[in-house]
Amino acid sequence: MKTNVAVFFGGRSVEHEISVISALQAINAFDKEKYNIIPVYISKQGRWYTGENLLDIRNYRDLKKVVENAEEVFMRPEYGDYNLYKANIGMFSKRNPVVAELHVVIPVLHGTNGEDGIFEGVLETIGIPYAGCNTLSSANGMDKITMKMILRESGVPVVDYVWFTDRQWLSSKESIISEVESKLGYPVIVKPANLGSSVGIGKASNRQELISKIDNAEKFSQRIIVEHMIEQLKEINCSVLGDADEHQSSVCEEPIKTGDFLSYEDKYMGGSKTTAGMQASEKRIPADLPEEVSEKIRTMAGETFRVLSCHGVSRVDVMVDEKDNNIYVNEINTIPGSLSFYLWEASGITFPQLMDKLVQLALKRKRAIERKTFTYDHNIFSLGGGVKGAKGAKGSKF
Repeated sequence: MKTNVAVFFGGRSVEHEISVISALQAINAFDKEKYNIIPVYISKQGRWYTGENLLDIRNYRDLKKVVENAEEVFMRPEYGDYNLYKANIGMFSKRNPVVAELHVVIPVLHGTNGEDGIFEGVLETIGIPYAGCNTLSSANGMDKITMKMILRESGVPVVDYVWFTDRQWLSSKESIISEVESKLGYPVIVKPANLGSSVGIGKASNRQELISKIDNAEKFSQRIIVEHMIEQLKEINCSVLGDADEHQSSVCEEPIKTGDFLSYEDKYMGGSKTTAGMQASEKRIPADLPEEVSEKIRTMAGETFRVLSCHGVSRVDVMVDEKDNNIYVNEINTIPGSLSFYLWEASGITFPQLMDKLVQLALKRKRAIERKTFTYDHNIFSLGGGVKGAKGAKGSKF
């Protein structure tokens, strides 16, 4: 019997298109002898669709047409109901409302409303096995501020930073600028706290540029982070596969940037229409590093994965300061572009093997969760307890 795997992608995110690319690559990598793959595309409006037409990337040139030719679907937020239902079916229709019974979900939703734990929370409500980080680790990994707080507290090195909200920026601009200048100096990197793919990121070398870059970043996020910029920078990426207690790190890669930092264009606009995505950007694999430095980065990536309680496959991006050879974790991508398959291929794991491992990890976690206790067998209401305080100290009558 084949395993029914639903791959969710798209979503209400500025990284919508990147998600489509990553998901179609993952779908094509599955062993079709072992798995039935059900594509589930989430439109930019947040509606769910499935259908064969979703498997051809050329159809996404017209997003309106692609959903018109697909079947709208939904899942019920009921624990244990793993069915994917047709949305447009009449009350008295004799059509079977079930599109498929799902066994495992692979979320390939980049950015907000997908990579940040929101979608993972839906899956946990339903109780279906799924690959990747859970709600907590997704949220912590997505938010650059929270992530750096946890890493620093756990002894994982990160660069100095200042953070604030968009409302603080509007009300306390001068004090924030003063804090940035006194604590960090120039140049700095300004980032929205909860976006990936280098969206909304900019370099500031003076006060005027700082104001401009923050004004741009706050269009994308309610929380902003400003970081010390390493001027003699070498960016290195390393992928981690497994769970927090048992994982392995891939070989390292050095992406080739065209400016001061790796831009959206560097990451995703460097390949052809058929090879777009992070794997199409220019890079060196393995990275040109001394063996001891490469091993240190691989260990640091694994520790980042562990500290954040990650699961599945993630890509950890680190920064090497070539001035003093210090190494800092920049961020973790809990749903990395292309699922880092090219790093695992260079490490001896094929893309089909990677997808198989993700399915097995999802099922293993589900078995572990089911061994935990979530409820007590006793009903306190049947024992007469808990009623007295329902409407205050005088008790309550039903």
